[in-house]
Amino acid sequence: MDRLAPVAADMADHPLVGLTLTLLAWQAAQWLFEKSGRRPVANPVLVAILLLMGVLWITGIPYDAYFEGARFIHFLLGPATVALAVPIYRQLQRVRGSAGALAAGILAGGTTAAVTAMGLAWALGATRGMILSLAPKSATTPIAMGVTESLGGLPSLTAVLVILTGILGAVLGPTVLRLVRVRGQRAQGVALGTASHGIGTARAFGLGEVAGAFSGLAMGLNGVATAVLVPLLWWLVAG
Repeated sequence: MDRLAPVAADMADHPLVGLTLTLLAWQAAQWLFEKSGRRPVANPVLVAILLLMGVLWITGIPYDAYFEGARFIHFLLGPATVALAVPIYRQLQRVRGSAGALAAGILAGGTTAAVTAMGLAWALGATRGMILSLAPKSATTPIAMGVTESLGGLPSLTAVLVILTGILGAVLGPTVLRLVRVRGQRAQGVALGTASHGIGTARAFGLGEVAGAFSGLAMGLNGVATAVLVPLLWWLVAG
């Protein structure tokens, strides 16, 4: 490890190192995903994160130095989210025909995610900060962190929990839906988008464009619902 210190220090001085490492990790993760027969357990997001963690740990590159180079990819998250409007527009007729069921599903899913997270944390003796950090875990990261911060929770912990929730939903979600015989793409998409935000939405597109479009819409609407529901639920519980 000590021998790698000079190399790590030199690499950390180059902003493109973070970008290059991210792209290489993603390509390797995609290759493993295809070689595994597209098994959910080999989810590319999970594999890429583990690969990057291993490289940063072995080389000793500080996360801040890595992120300085990977900032460009982080910036692209905004345009990528906006681009979800395209498949939603293509499925606009189906969305209009399912508006009632869509609203009910997102409301039920968002409420269930928040209530179960808060209830389990409370039952296990978690602190107030931990409970508030868990509550918005099914919303997309910026919204979840904003909700947590406004209530006095720990935004950094929420960010980790959001990512874990997304990966867990992407890995296990399709299998669980199949076991409970949810076969319609619209229902699958709403479930994945509501429970697992962007990572679940990426997995939903693997099931079909209809599932991906409904998942993207559910992700956005659940973010709005979470921003309203979690503070309301906490006010009702804490008084």
